[in-house]
Amino acid sequence: MSTNEEYQPINCDDYDNLELACQRHLVLTLTLRNGDTVTGVARDMISRKHIEYLVIDEAGNSHDLRLDHIASFAHPELGTVVVSV
Repeated sequence: MSTNEEYQPINCDDYDNLELACQRHLVLTLTLRNGDTVTGVARDMISRKHIEYLVIDEAGNSHDLRLDHIASFAHPELGTVVVSV
């Protein structure tokens, strides 16, 4: 996915669930809008240049994922959450 496209904020409830995952350092399985799947520990939510990101730790590597590029995320405590923009 292009990083030049305009950022679309995600639904507040979905954002809150991602914040909770970061607070608890939950291991999430994320499906991106381009079809890729990523599994990692939710670490932080950051904002850069008016774009919000989820910071995950995947096998010791930190990745910043644009929130509007996440189609869904799953964890046994949260279930599967389909992200709305």
